[in-house]
Amino acid sequence: MTQDSAASLLPDVVRRVGRLEVRARYVVEGFLSGLHRSPYFGQSLEFREHRQYTRGDDLRHVDWKVWARQDRLYVKQYEEDTNLRATMLVDQSASMAYGGGPLSKHEYAATLTSALAYLLLRQNDAVGCITFAAGVTGQVPQRSNKGHLTAVADLLRSEPGGRESDIGVAASAAAAQLPRRGLVVLTSDLFTDPAGLDRGLRQLHLKGHDLIVLHLLDDDELDFPFNRAARFEGLESTQQLACNPRALQKGYLEAMDRFLNETRRICLANRADYQLVRTSAPFDAVLTALLSRRQVRSRSRDRASPPTGAPS
Repeated sequence: MTQDSAASLLPDVVRRVGRLEVRARYVVEGFLSGLHRSPYFGQSLEFREHRQYTRGDDLRHVDWKVWARQDRLYVKQYEEDTNLRATMLVDQSASMAYGGGPLSKHEYAATLTSALAYLLLRQNDAVGCITFAAGVTGQVPQRSNKGHLTAVADLLRSEPGGRESDIGVAASAAAAQLPRRGLVVLTSDLFTDPAGLDRGLRQLHLKGHDLIVLHLLDDDELDFPFNRAARFEGLESTQQLACNPRALQKGYLEAMDRFLNETRRICLANRADYQLVRTSAPFDAVLTALLSRRQVRSRSRDRASPPTGAPS
């Protein structure tokens, strides 16, 4: 990707693009033009066993590792032959309204989620979306037609509302509504009860869903750059604090580090793929990191699951 094309996906440039669905296409097309290949999230297929290849079988299902060892062709058989089904869980609590840069956390989350939805719809996967604060605030069902992007974007345009977020409630609602295993992408600042986050991710994991957690934070929240006397006001409470920020910086950064470590631990314990995202990050860099992690994780699963059903 050239320097100019990479710069075109910075938040301050992307925010100039109008409607959210147009912005999503702008981000994805710019990302793909730099990547020079189509991303692949993977199908929602559960591997069952190998069987010997017969003429007419799809070559994409041939296990070439087995062929390299035994000089015989075997294909992987799956429990389901269907495209990926994805559900986006997007935080719309009051804290998501904060933004020290070109885009608030809410605007960045809406843009990133719409871009992911467009990527998935381009490869004929089904995408649904659930927004939440203290409870579920809106949802659209899973659909695979490309026009469904408009419905997802319309939902994400809603402004942040509830005072606080309860990820446990949102995850429970998603788990109850998703009868079949698929991909669940949670995008949130995760300013919530850690026990609720743990409970919600566990419910989804036990249902067999593949989990991605995009932990979205503003640079101000991560770096605490304030150096003048200021008054801080809570977005999800009525509390206010007038202080000298310099006196608080060390303790704040230590608390933030503990928060991030605990969040990563909860995600790891529930087999969720965790990614910290700054709202200043170019969208192509976020998508590249996400898809790279997905590919590494997929290869790790392949190595951890030796072929069954093929002769030794």
